[in-house]
Amino acid sequence: MFKKSTWLLLGILFSCTVSAIAQTTDTAKKDSVKIDTTLLNKYRADPRKNALPVRIRPVLVVPELVPVKLPDYVVSYWHKLVIFNLNLNQAAFTNNWSGGGVNSIAINSNFDFKAEYNKSPLDYTTELNLLYGTSTVKGQGTRKTNDRIFFDNKIATKLSKNWLFFGSLTFESQFSNGYNYPDSVAPQKISGFMAPGYLTESVGFEYKPSKFFDLRLGTGTARQTFVLDTTIYHNQADNYGVTPDHTFLNQLAFQAVATIDKDIMTNVHLNARYALFVPYGQSLAYVSHRIDATLTAKVNRLIAVTMTGSFLYDKNTAPQPQATEGLGLGVIYKFP
Repeated sequence: MFKKSTWLLLGILFSCTVSAIAQTTDTAKKDSVKIDTTLLNKYRADPRKNALPVRIRPVLVVPELVPVKLPDYVVSYWHKLVIFNLNLNQAAFTNNWSGGGVNSIAINSNFDFKAEYNKSPLDYTTELNLLYGTSTVKGQGTRKTNDRIFFDNKIATKLSKNWLFFGSLTFESQFSNGYNYPDSVAPQKISGFMAPGYLTESVGFEYKPSKFFDLRLGTGTARQTFVLDTTIYHNQADNYGVTPDHTFLNQLAFQAVATIDKDIMTNVHLNARYALFVPYGQSLAYVSHRIDATLTAKVNRLIAVTMTGSFLYDKNTAPQPQATEGLGLGVIYKFP
């Protein structure tokens, strides 16, 4: 009985095991269905075949003008400068002053106007410089200490960054008569307005590497010298280069003009001009040089110490070099 039960139990276990193995094999067969990967990749590469339909409407962009109000600025290509300087020197003594002395008063004035129009490539500059000074000494009357009229106009056009082609017109003369005061002889008149007077036209090239320095090379220059008063006394035979009893002389020459206008230190300003004139057809002895310089040291906004100086070597004017110098403390006005 026991043996029959044992075999029956083993038979049941074997049947269950075979059934489980069969179910597992069927499940594996069902899970391992063969898939065509080529077709799958095709649908992946072109998803539009399975994508939902999408309607694309064109986008219309319409420009809209927005009003913009520009700042109320006025562009000016003009730069202007005005400088007026007045120096006063005075000395007074009582009649019984034991140290001795003579009452005197001296006034020197300087007016400088400069305007520049700069709109590339055109550059126009005009400059007017007026100097006049007198000194009154008791017993000697009034005598002139400084006198000059200088008016310069230049127009140029740019050739490169630092080089320009220019044409200029310059006028030079003086305001009033000038006298020589020899010892024991009455004063002798030696100069006056347009006696001499100079008018110079020049064409050439200008080198301007900075705002404070420029050099003109006037390869084609003509200068007219005027002596309208033929009665003046001259201490040289050639009468400023003009033939005696004539009033006009024309010269062709090469001219070089260098100017510097710069603050060389705090509140100290230097303005200097050098002019070289080489006349064609004459010996080098008739080459002329002129230097005019003004050094201004400002004490405050209205008070300044001014030193002026001029050097001239011109054989048509005098056989030896000439120079003048002045130093004064006075009022200065500068605009702007």
